[in-house]
Amino acid sequence: MTHTLAALCTHEEEIKKSRFLAFAGPAASIDEAMALIARHSDPAATHNCWAYRIGNEYRSNDDGEPGGTAGRPILQAIDGLCLDRVAVLVVRWYGGIKLGAGGLVRAYGGCAANCLRQGERVELIDTVAAWCRCDFADLPLLRARLAQAGAVVESENFDERGPELVLQVPRSQLSELEQVVANVTRGRGDWRIHDDRQ
Repeated sequence: MTHTLAALCTHEEEIKKSRFLAFAGPAASIDEAMALIARHSDPAATHNCWAYRIGNEYRSNDDGEPGGTAGRPILQAIDGLCLDRVAVLVVRWYGGIKLGAGGLVRAYGGCAANCLRQGERVELIDTVAAWCRCDFADLPLLRARLAQAGAVVESENFDERGPELVLQVPRSQLSELEQVVANVTRGRGDWRIHDDRQ
């Protein structure tokens, strides 16, 4: 079961006189991840190291720290806590004492993990786009039944043939929802799935 964060969270630590401040938040796209990182980076800090994971897309940046000692441990913290659609930035202000490669890995990875653990989690539900058409009279009941099964109506359009709904449907509920549409519309409704995996 994969989760994301409900909202931005922060965590601060001091390690051998260096100050580490982590920001972690939800990011549904690479643009959102980069915006979070840009918004909380501090140009006056010694390093602004970060990582994000959005499905199969991931990236990390050491921002001047020795290769693999900052961005990768942050990414490992995200993956280790089974999080997705998350971006994490760890800002460091150097305190005059070198931490060494192992110390940096522990500092960046630990600060990121502590920040992520504090955040409220939200379960990510695998959804599929669906399209549905029904009669005007069936719409209120159909809306209620769709909502009960976890479907989200993204848009509604109305024309002379009736309402047309564009939905996001939990993959686990596909066959049940197809039956719901058939039952509510007494077989007169139209139901289509737009699934890239099929």
